[in-house]
Amino acid sequence: MDKNLKDFDVYEEFGVNVFNDYTMRQRLPKDAYKKLKRTIEEGKELDIEIANIVAHEMKEWAIEMGATHYTHWFQPMTGVTAEKHDAFINPTDDGRVILSLSGKELIKGEPDASSFPSGGLRATFEARGYTAWDPTSPAFVKKTPNGSILCIPTAFCSYTGEALDKKTPLLRSMEAISKQAVRIAHLFGNTEAKRVTTSVGAEQEYFLVDREMYFERKDLVYTGRTLFGGMPPKGQEMDDHYFGVIKERVAGFMKELNEELWKLGVAAKTQHNEVAPAQHELAPIYASNNVATDHNQLVMEMMKKVAERHNLMCLLHEKPFEGINGSGKHNNWSMVTDNGVNMLDPGKKPHENLQFILVLTCILKAVDDHADLLRLTSASAGNDHRLGANEAPPAIVSVYLGDQLEDVLDQFSRKGEATHSIQGETLETGVTAVPDFKKDATDRNRTSPFAFTGNKFEFRMLGSAASVANPNIVLNTIVADVFMEVADRLEKAEDFDKEVHEIIGEYLKDHKRIIFNGNGYADEWVEEAEKRGLPNLKTTVDAIPSLVTDKAVEVFARHSVLSKGELESRAEIKYEEYSKLINIEALTMVDMAKKQILPAVMRYEAELANGANAIKTAGVNPTVQLEMLKSIDEKLVELKAAITVLEEADSKAKAIPEGPKQAKEYCDKVLPAMAAVRKPADELEFLVDKEAWPFPSYGDLLFYK
Repeated sequence: MDKNLKDFDVYEEFGVNVFNDYTMRQRLPKDAYKKLKRTIEEGKELDIEIANIVAHEMKEWAIEMGATHYTHWFQPMTGVTAEKHDAFINPTDDGRVILSLSGKELIKGEPDASSFPSGGLRATFEARGYTAWDPTSPAFVKKTPNGSILCIPTAFCSYTGEALDKKTPLLRSMEAISKQAVRIAHLFGNTEAKRVTTSVGAEQEYFLVDREMYFERKDLVYTGRTLFGGMPPKGQEMDDHYFGVIKERVAGFMKELNEELWKLGVAAKTQHNEVAPAQHELAPIYASNNVATDHNQLVMEMMKKVAERHNLMCLLHEKPFEGINGSGKHNNWSMVTDNGVNMLDPGKKPHENLQFILVLTCILKAVDDHADLLRLTSASAGNDHRLGANEAPPAIVSVYLGDQLEDVLDQFSRKGEATHSIQGETLETGVTAVPDFKKDATDRNRTSPFAFTGNKFEFRMLGSAASVANPNIVLNTIVADVFMEVADRLEKAEDFDKEVHEIIGEYLKDHKRIIFNGNGYADEWVEEAEKRGLPNLKTTVDAIPSLVTDKAVEVFARHSVLSKGELESRAEIKYEEYSKLINIEALTMVDMAKKQILPAVMRYEAELANGANAIKTAGVNPTVQLEMLKSIDEKLVELKAAITVLEEADSKAKAIPEGPKQAKEYCDKVLPAMAAVRKPADELEFLVDKEAWPFPSYGDLLFYK
């Protein structure tokens, strides 16, 4: 056997860098371990004595792993992770040091709260903030060539208690849905259930490009996407890259990426080429909502690190290339009780599974009532380029259920009950050597933004660079809200079965408009959705106001997930982030156009003119050269004029105070001005000698060796 195939032992190495349950059982005293588990599983308070024991053993383990420092690893509202490293050392009276980590240091940290986006929750002079240990997500050691760091997952709150991060509201939302889902489980006889956990699997799409070419493109360096570039003769139209043979260079990257993730306890399972050239996907096995969110941050971080080791760069922007598919992140979401019951499993006969039908209709109501909030969770300047572009769901939220469940719900709508379920038939291949097999009862719909896929829902609108915390905060909260309404009714009902059937009937009547099993990419669906009254929030600027409606404020407050102030702060951050990103793109575009494209084209134009003169001197009519000069000059004039318009539009937008008006100005005026600059620039690329063009083309970037 090839030695390389034996170098990495998955069984021995999986989770080796994680202070997980297995490691804790090995290292902690039994009593300390039991109390810590009770804290994790039941939310019990952990006393400082146990915290000291855990901190000591965690430190000892981390030092054995080569760590010299620890950090409270948190997720501020920047969308990425943050960390401040502290050494384990503490001076002694004799001039030496001891290595220690106290329970207090484990539980609480104090980063500067004013230096992170707060949306007005913290003023610049109000610096104090706290990171608080999250024991439900295991600590891990991050190893680098320059040292190893013990990373302790934490929540991040202000001195006055507001959430300044994504983890805090996520944990709150998980508690909210668990509380209400347990009530539903108990009503249907599962009285042993004490907790319901939302589980998530986050599929991650990404691009890989050559590292040297990446640094030749200022737009990729500064913005993560190409602001210029004409399509090469071949793109994705042959569908030969999707699930195609993986290049050896990429396979080497994927192998090392898997190994690094497995060491960190991330169950990376599926890898393949995606639709666009140079595009790929990684999908992990499910984990609890909180852990899956942490893991996805590690996946994105590790993709970038490992790519550089292979002289590649990983692009996580939602639309790095115009004209080909962008990248998304599918959020697969389900609910499981602590005694192993998946509340989204319809079973073999869904029509007989009344609890499932009730849960399903509750989710339909939640999604229909709060479609605007779900849309908001996928809203970003980058994702606006992708949604609805024949590669991702439109900006209209709808639910796909498939033929089987739609038929069951239709029976309930018509008759008040369901008596049968469509069953999967045998698929006959027509090939003797290939055995026939039972196919699923329903097909899948890749155009749906929120699709039921067997025993889970798949939210497909999310952009590739986004944190999966946001959609899950919303999903958990809005579903918890409907569960609470239902549980309140059922606990008072004199006839339980009758009340269940009445609730299902009411919800179907009021919310069946959200169900759509057809082609979500079709123009006809946009018209149909408008007739149904479904919101179509086309841009991020359109979607942000949904965060602070009375309806949103009430639902988040009812379950203590986010206060009105916390919601308003997030809206403010979204507006600022959008404006700043477009501003950076506009400035980068102007910089590249004025310093690279214009000079390169003018030099080529001069060479062409000199050549034409030389040909004319030789007594030959330089017709072709003159025609090319005319075409180039026309585009050059168009480009120069468009640059001026863009500069003026950006200056005007920048002068507007930060907030919704500024964001709208960038959306309505600056983005069209950028498109006007790109058009003649991309046309010039096809008129100018490739050797004269100032940076790598799409063909170079997408079809690298």
